[in-house]
Amino acid sequence: MTPFDPRICALGEGAFWHPERQELFWFDITGKRLLSRGADGPAREIALPEMCSAAAWIDRERMLIASETGLSVFDLHSGAFTRRLAALEADNPATRANDGRADPWGGFWIGTMGKGAEPGAGAIYRYHAGGLRRLFGNITIPNAICFSPDRSCAYYADTDRALLFRVALDADGWPAAEPELFVDFAKLGFWPDGAVTLADGALRIALWGEGAVIAVSATGEVGARRRFPAPHTTCPAYGGADYTTLFCTSATQGLSPEALAEAPLSGATFATEDTVQGKPEPAFRLDLCGDIP
Repeated sequence: MTPFDPRICALGEGAFWHPERQELFWFDITGKRLLSRGADGPAREIALPEMCSAAAWIDRERMLIASETGLSVFDLHSGAFTRRLAALEADNPATRANDGRADPWGGFWIGTMGKGAEPGAGAIYRYHAGGLRRLFGNITIPNAICFSPDRSCAYYADTDRALLFRVALDADGWPAAEPELFVDFAKLGFWPDGAVTLADGALRIALWGEGAVIAVSATGEVGARRRFPAPHTTCPAYGGADYTTLFCTSATQGLSPEALAEAPLSGATFATEDTVQGKPEPAFRLDLCGDIP
């Protein structure tokens, strides 16, 4: 498979397709880089001042970016952060942001984790309308944050426990019940990483260590795997003109020299045409955050 982008990331993550720019964005978390490439345009790379892991689009020129210390507005034209919206465990240097995604109400869910993946050191938060609220704690590696198209529920995983959870949401996008186990990947020997929902409500989940993105139905049935030439597949995204292109980031982190020699495309970002259709990512609603312009 020829990669969509051959630049090697130590820990590629946070992939999403910008619907206004028709451009894929992703992060090399530990490499402190924001990368992007359009369907037909040039590649872009921006050095970041700290580890960043996830983002949402605000408009054509601005994004919300989650870093190891906070949530901030980032200007794509200048390549700089312009405003801090909220601190994110900034008083705890042992943690950083990990997986995150905009929700259909214009908010943003973001997970934190220990920089050494310390057990139970992480949590999941929601930032909405100018406020940050802690939703769930005692998580080791939060991943797979995504939302059903009908707004009825959210999903998240703890990769360390190999469990995918589903949580019912109320009319304003807040948890309406305790999370329930949706898929026990531990029974399958898989480690769920990033995830995305499709137009029909099904999920696609990257599998760390398996070199694949796996299908999961809206009712929790595990389906086929789409293989990629990198064992540590990390985050899927759908994009392209009709949202039938499946993108997937990958990582070199934790791979031995022998494993890297066998899979030299590890850390690259891949694209393949699919027979199912994804959906556009919702925008983060900065206008809901009080007097912030």
